[in-house]
Amino acid sequence: MDKRLRWKAILAAAVLVIGLGYVLPSIPGVKGSFLGKLLPGNEINLGLDLKGGIYLTLGVDMDKALENNLARQGDELKAAARESNVAVLQPIVLPGRKLEVVLLDANQQEAFDGVLKKNFRDMFVQEGRDIVENNRIRYLFSFAPAYVKYIGRLTIDQAIKTIRNRIDQFGVAEPDIRKQQEDRIQVQLPGLQDPQRAIQIIGKTAHLEFKIVDDEVDIEKAKKGLLPPGREILPMMSRRPDGGYAETQVVLRKDALFTGEYITDAQTRPDQSGRFHVSLSFNSRGSQIFERVTGENVKKRLAIVLDGKVYSAPVIQEKIAGGHASITGNFSDTEARDLAIVLRAGSLPAPVNVLEQRTVGPSLGQESIDKGVYAAVFAAAAIILFMLVYYNFAGVFADIVLVMNIVLTLAGLAALGATLTLPGIAGIILTIGMAVDANVLIFERIREELRHGAMPKAAVDKGYSRASLAIVDSNTTNVIVAAILYQFGTGPIRGFAVTLVLGILMSMFTAIFVSRIMFDQYLVGRAPEKPISI
Repeated sequence: MDKRLRWKAILAAAVLVIGLGYVLPSIPGVKGSFLGKLLPGNEINLGLDLKGGIYLTLGVDMDKALENNLARQGDELKAAARESNVAVLQPIVLPGRKLEVVLLDANQQEAFDGVLKKNFRDMFVQEGRDIVENNRIRYLFSFAPAYVKYIGRLTIDQAIKTIRNRIDQFGVAEPDIRKQQEDRIQVQLPGLQDPQRAIQIIGKTAHLEFKIVDDEVDIEKAKKGLLPPGREILPMMSRRPDGGYAETQVVLRKDALFTGEYITDAQTRPDQSGRFHVSLSFNSRGSQIFERVTGENVKKRLAIVLDGKVYSAPVIQEKIAGGHASITGNFSDTEARDLAIVLRAGSLPAPVNVLEQRTVGPSLGQESIDKGVYAAVFAAAAIILFMLVYYNFAGVFADIVLVMNIVLTLAGLAALGATLTLPGIAGIILTIGMAVDANVLIFERIREELRHGAMPKAAVDKGYSRASLAIVDSNTTNVIVAAILYQFGTGPIRGFAVTLVLGILMSMFTAIFVSRIMFDQYLVGRAPEKPISI
């Protein structure tokens, strides 16, 4: 063997060894063995259809999202009016996605209209304007249709991002989260077998507010609906000895002094009695607001409201600086940890409802794996037999590189951390046929050269040089198509595209490079005129 051929053989062998190193940990029994400790820790991730897991279809409450946004824009409108020295009452969201704003002085109508035109022209549609008592003007607004569509897109995108952040912290490998329809999101969680906890983490709106408790309101009258303006009654949760929650009622000022949008971190912490709470950290803007809010409300109770329920209402003893706070509520370890997850990931822009839930069992996934493996084995066996019969000894080279191609494709999946799905197995089976296709082109070209009287060595050289360009061109177009499938496809389609790309790249390496090494070694020491078995 000459020096150049030796280095080529060493390179091919090194690639094969590295490939086996990535494939072996995915074989049952290898990872925990002594050999497994020496190998890379990468395993081939299995998709939902192979590993089992949870499939959810979530519906986003768009009406609530628009109401929330309408309330926020009402606050922005009031703040913009105040900056222009225009006095308006607190905007009120009415049924039917309407916003009521009362201008306190009709003489400021022109100034208020200027505020609307400058800041909210493309957002609001004015549906009414009436003069009411005390020389006030009552405006009625709704969102413009184009802005409603914009809010819808923004809500879905934010919901997907928030859900993905929560699942990433939950520790699920390769989740598939995507928009399904206008207001629906599809979530696939491979390997997860606890649907209730997943739904609790994914579906929790996690809208955190800090509000002042109004202890001067008679709670019994409040329960009957007799509430002063700007007040609301909410349930307050307290832990029972049996681990459940008991609810009492508490009256709060409706306006939130502070919200969870300023949270930068949330961690679980045990107290001296072993009970868990959630420690919060705020950004610089949030720290300033929280310090001002607590300083203005010393000796008052500050209610911590999460998704419309009060979990604690401690008395503010002094101004709190430093940008830190805690949510206490006698949480269990799991509850505190899950709450920290959703607060770190951010609140959902609107509530989500579980429209469909399916759990795929591991046994069904194993059945799919078994059938896919059988199909791959039978396909490989048929091709191996065909190549041996049709190309004689040269078929042995094609069969060896075929096996190597499968190994390297699986190694690529493990090294990249890609997910193998049932369509991905179909992609591997397809690349088995494509892998020998390159050898067929080369072998037929060699046969043609031999028929034209070329010597075996020259026929092999011309066969590889002339067929390789066509192989690269055809496989490049296939890679482009697979890349487009990956870019615009979803879940299983992307799994198919990944295995297809890896299979094509590995087939070009094995068919053009590795099989040529075998042919060159086969020709070493042979008489130039001696026929070759092809």
